[in-house]
Amino acid sequence: MVKMAGKRCYYEVLGVERSASGKVIAESYRKLAIKYHPDKNPGDEEAVARFKEAAEAFEVLGDEEKRARYDRFGHEGVSGNARGFADVNDIFSAFGDIFGDGGFADLFGGRRRVNKGSDVRCQLTLDLLEAARGVTKTVEFQRHEACETCEGSGAKQGTKPTKCNYCGGRGQVLQTTGIFRVQTTCPSCRGAGSIVKDPCKSCQGAGYVLRKVRREVQIPAGIDDQMRVRLPGEGEPSPSGGPRGDCYCFIHVKEHPLFQREGDHLVVRMPIAYTQAALGATLEVPTLDGSHELEVPQGTQSGEVFRLRGRGMPDPRGRGTGDLLVQVNIEVPKSLSDDQESVLRQLAAVEHVEVSPHRKSFFEKVREYFGQT
Repeated sequence: MVKMAGKRCYYEVLGVERSASGKVIAESYRKLAIKYHPDKNPGDEEAVARFKEAAEAFEVLGDEEKRARYDRFGHEGVSGNARGFADVNDIFSAFGDIFGDGGFADLFGGRRRVNKGSDVRCQLTLDLLEAARGVTKTVEFQRHEACETCEGSGAKQGTKPTKCNYCGGRGQVLQTTGIFRVQTTCPSCRGAGSIVKDPCKSCQGAGYVLRKVRREVQIPAGIDDQMRVRLPGEGEPSPSGGPRGDCYCFIHVKEHPLFQREGDHLVVRMPIAYTQAALGATLEVPTLDGSHELEVPQGTQSGEVFRLRGRGMPDPRGRGTGDLLVQVNIEVPKSLSDDQESVLRQLAAVEHVEVSPHRKSFFEKVREYFGQT
């Protein structure tokens, strides 16, 4: 397996064999996380880097599907799936539960754990041209906002929340187990650090009310159906004073009457006449940028595909543009003029091809019938 430049083998990072079980991998990661935890190594950037590296390795090797791809293709096989954590708080949020209820953010400092708010979602429908070009749209979604009546305190006007006596206003209670000190959410105030005795009538003491908001979202060129766009910090507020969650905008791209999408490629199916296929022709092919001339050579077969490079959909990650695939299908007319039938019968005779005899029209049959009576 070839390693990408700058990345160590994930098994090497966690110090385990390739045959290691999931339990061994989790235990190894737990030890490294404790060793390089930022609270245990204040100001040590190297420790932070090792902390993030171990988390990235565990994210892949701790997941059976990702681990299988990594074993087969190396870092390249999981490059789009491993998060490559940029923020230590993201690691706390992702893997804190491996250390118990309080998470490993609280193992050393005894500090109050701060969580990110919940994410929300919305839907957006685009046509194919909007998806190809990229567009700015306005979306609507619901999220909780601070109550204007109590200014987010949850307490009735003229009153204030009182400090929780159970946890002393910290929102957490400390438990000691062996060498570890683990914080858990206070069961009395549920992590708020305070208790509302006389709740606000507008928000029923919650401090937040549900509101509809409108936001602009930048849609990148080439986005595909069922992809999503993240609006950072536009989700629900954090109950523990942390950052807001995110809003995820899920995209639906409507079907186009002419083009069928296959990844970054577009497919258009064009009917052509038998004579065009046999003798060759210049076709006017529709593209996203207007019509384009396509030379069809003599002897073209039905179902043959011609490629117009760079006429498809752009890659939303900026990795180039797909192609337009033009599939030609020979169209057989359902009715023929007398001249067309005559010419085709002459061709059939030249090619020595057996064809159905000339079929008389209804009126011809009527004339023959009355001529015989």
